[in-house]
Amino acid sequence: MDIASLFGLTGKNVLVTGAGSGMGYAACKFLVELGANVYATTRRKPLDFAVTKEIKTDLSDPKSLDALIEQLPDELEALFICHGISNTIGNSNGYLVQLTNFLSFKYLTERLLPRVADNGSVTFISSNGGKGWRKNIAPAQELIATKTWEEGCAWYDAHPELVKGGYVFAKECQNTYVYTKCQSPEFIQRRIRLNAIAPGMTKTGLTHDFNAAITGDADQGQAILEKLFLAPWNGRWASPEEMGHPMVALGSKLCSYVSGQILYIDYGGSSVWELGELTQ
Repeated sequence: MDIASLFGLTGKNVLVTGAGSGMGYAACKFLVELGANVYATTRRKPLDFAVTKEIKTDLSDPKSLDALIEQLPDELEALFICHGISNTIGNSNGYLVQLTNFLSFKYLTERLLPRVADNGSVTFISSNGGKGWRKNIAPAQELIATKTWEEGCAWYDAHPELVKGGYVFAKECQNTYVYTKCQSPEFIQRRIRLNAIAPGMTKTGLTHDFNAAITGDADQGQAILEKLFLAPWNGRWASPEEMGHPMVALGSKLCSYVSGQILYIDYGGSSVWELGELTQ
């Protein structure tokens, strides 16, 4: 059996959001190499390789999301929801980050789930920055229970203290969603798997923005992050492919019995943090 056959995505329709750069780009390119029919969303610039259909989308806008959905095929084998922004992009109070980094994930998943094939998959890019999701389970599940985009926005309006959590709270919500929904009837009755990867320090097109979000100065922010997360193990930054490739594997037939998991890809950093919490 060849490698592509093991993934089981050759000739299958898949969606990749945030395919224009970074991890989404790496996942998208790998899926094309595996022979999938890739429907890819971009926003800033077009892809430099061919996909089945490239769709320019504002992933914070429900009208743009609806327009995207209208252009997708009736059946999709897998959703790879990869897009995201940092706290520094057009945002001073966390609201845009919540819409882009969580509410759109929920919206796309729930609107497209009827089109996902039985035994298909939904895979998010989360972050090890959302590792503290357990402390916010209750409010996150309230948000997850909202039925419409408008109800989600109303929930945010009523919880400004959590909206200010920006990137971290959005990622906590993604993680809570995976645990909350993986055996919900709409997933489990059709054997649709739901997982997320939680990347650590990765060099992408957003790295400068993430670094700048620490102190306002990107170089200073990078030095702080490297001291905290790389220096203790003499580590290095990951490449986008080191995140995008495992994400594709997680959403493929290679992992056909894996669901409800947050796969931390941070060279053991999250394990060290958890061990420290349990043994201190």
